[in-house]
Amino acid sequence: MTINHAFRLASRPVGLPKRENWKFTTEEPVGEPGDGEVLVRVLYVSLDPAMRGWMNDARSYIPPVGIGEVMRALAIGTVEVSRDPGFAVGDHVSGLLGVQEYAIVQPAGLVKIDPTLAPLPVYLGALGMPGLSAYFGLLDIGRPEPGQTVVVSGAAGAVGQLVGQIAKLEGARVVGIAGGPEKCRYVVEELGFDAAIDYKNEHVASALREHCPRGIDVYFDNVGGEILDAALAQLARRARVVICGAISQYNATEGVRGPANYLSLIVQHASMTGFIVTDYAKRFDEARQAMAGWFATGELSSREHVVDGLETFPETLLKLFTGEHDGKLVIRVASD
Repeated sequence: MTINHAFRLASRPVGLPKRENWKFTTEEPVGEPGDGEVLVRVLYVSLDPAMRGWMNDARSYIPPVGIGEVMRALAIGTVEVSRDPGFAVGDHVSGLLGVQEYAIVQPAGLVKIDPTLAPLPVYLGALGMPGLSAYFGLLDIGRPEPGQTVVVSGAAGAVGQLVGQIAKLEGARVVGIAGGPEKCRYVVEELGFDAAIDYKNEHVASALREHCPRGIDVYFDNVGGEILDAALAQLARRARVVICGAISQYNATEGVRGPANYLSLIVQHASMTGFIVTDYAKRFDEARQAMAGWFATGELSSREHVVDGLETFPETLLKLFTGEHDGKLVIRVASD
């Protein structure tokens, strides 16, 4: 009998999630899929900032993970058993498979992927939801024009590293905000950003004035808080602010800090727009083809931070909030 190992939500965290917020189940028999279902063996699990919001019992764009339920997560795996004619045993697929070793799912939520085109973790990053978020958030909402200045926070993260590169492809000048000298070196020397600001060692507002003397035309925000405020104070006329995430606020215990400098939107006749990538589901194929094309030609690159072992999930998840990761954070559950 095959046994599943899974992390289930045991309690709702206050502040940073702790190991006691999870129950690691080790004695669950793997069942058989029903008609129209497939059994997937999970190979890689994606760790994303959105997971923190899914743990809260609050109104959002998606229902919260219930107490006792397997933690929701995007993942990649191989089909072990198929009761659906559209999927064959051995197919590589991605979808919401959860933080577990095996998942029985409806095929409507699965996407076939080709492991010969890119390493599997890339399908959870540049060729997955982070890539889609970067593509639609920047091109549909930010709309950078050649010669304009684009600033992106979380610049060395899963989404930010891609936003900056796409902006360069559009002819923009790009300034990244990242934590620490190594991450700043990475975005400039390896990803091609024009400049980087180390928020851990520099005064962000002053650095933005230095690097963006004519103002910020597009600000792509992944962090919120003080850095968002600093960017708002430096907006150019008719700037576009793209709100993709606010990781600095996700574990706040005394309420989320909103933007204090929002009056800049009035003064500069600017806009600030939030989005959820699933709003663009009907256009996912367009973005996937574009991202895959850039990746194949080498115009786009990415970094994946892979940690071995499903059992490390509670501690590995915290790397998202401490900055102790490079690029896209992924757990390797099993080898293909």
